[in-house]
Amino acid sequence: MATGVLHRVSGGLGRAKSRAQSAGQLVVWSRGFATSSSRNGQDSWFKSLFVRKVDPRKDTHANLLTKNEESNLYKIQFHNVKPECLDAYNKLCEDVLPSIHADKYYPCELVGTWNTWYGEQDQAVHLWRYRGGYPALTEVMNKLKQNQEFTAYRKERGKMLMSRRNQLLLEFSFWNEPVPREGPNIYELRSYQLRVVVLVCRARAIRYRQHNREAVGGFFSQIGNLYMVHHLWAYKDLQSREDTRNGAWQQEGWDEVVYYTVPLIQHMDSRIMIPTKASPLK
Repeated sequence: MATGVLHRVSGGLGRAKSRAQSAGQLVVWSRGFATSSSRNGQDSWFKSLFVRKVDPRKDTHANLLTKNEESNLYKIQFHNVKPECLDAYNKLCEDVLPSIHADKYYPCELVGTWNTWYGEQDQAVHLWRYRGGYPALTEVMNKLKQNQEFTAYRKERGKMLMSRRNQLLLEFSFWNEPVPREGPNIYELRSYQLRVVVLVCRARAIRYRQHNREAVGGFFSQIGNLYMVHHLWAYKDLQSREDTRNGAWQQEGWDEVVYYTVPLIQHMDSRIMIPTKASPLK
C-alpha cells in the first residue's frame, strides 16, 4: 500500500513539474516583492492564490490575506495536561468556558474545544474568536481579571497542566468563517511552518476539498510562532478522511497545487481531535 501511495504522489508531482517547466514560470511572494521567471510576462496560476493585487510597499501579508471587511481575531490555545488530570480538566472547562461564550458582556466566542486523539497525547486545544480584533481581546482580558470564577478556574487549571502555549491568528479571506456544526465529527488540525521569507496560501486548493463540507477554517499566525498556517477540517470518521484526501488526487490540478506549495513548507503536523462536551463544533 505504501508503495502505491508513493507512486501516486511522485507521479502527480512529475506531471505537475512537466507542466510547470513547459509553462516556464514560477511566481513567489516574499516579504518585500514578487519575482517571476516568466519569459512571456503572463501571470501564472500561482498568482491566483492571492485574492487581490496589492502595492507591496503599502500592504502587509495580513492585509493581503485576511478579510478586510471584518476584524476578527482568533486565539488558539494548546494545553498539555497531566495524564491523570485530563478528565478533571475537561470537567473544569465544561463548567466555565461555555458561560464566557454565552455572556454578551465579553466580546468573544468559543469556536471549538477538543482533546487530541492522534498526535500529541493528553492535550487540549481551544479556539476563541474576538469580534473587534485586538481591542476586543484587550477588553476581554481586562474584564476576566475581575471575574472571580475565572480567576479560580485559572488557579485550579494550573495544577493540572504541564505546559501551555498560544497563538493569535487571523483568518484567510478564502475560507469560510467557522460556525457551529452538528456531530458527531472528528477534526483534523493541520499546522504548517512555512519558510521564513515566503508566505503562500493555497486558495485555489480549497475548492478541491469542499465536496463534503469538510473545510472548517483556515488561519495564519500574527503573534506566537510566526509564519504558521493552520487548516481545520471536519470528517465523520477516519475512513471518510482517507477517502476525501484520496479523492483530491483524482481531480485535475491538485498535483500541481502540491508541486508548487510543498517545497515552501519547513515542517507540518497533523492532530486528530475529538470535540469535548463544551465545544460548539460537535
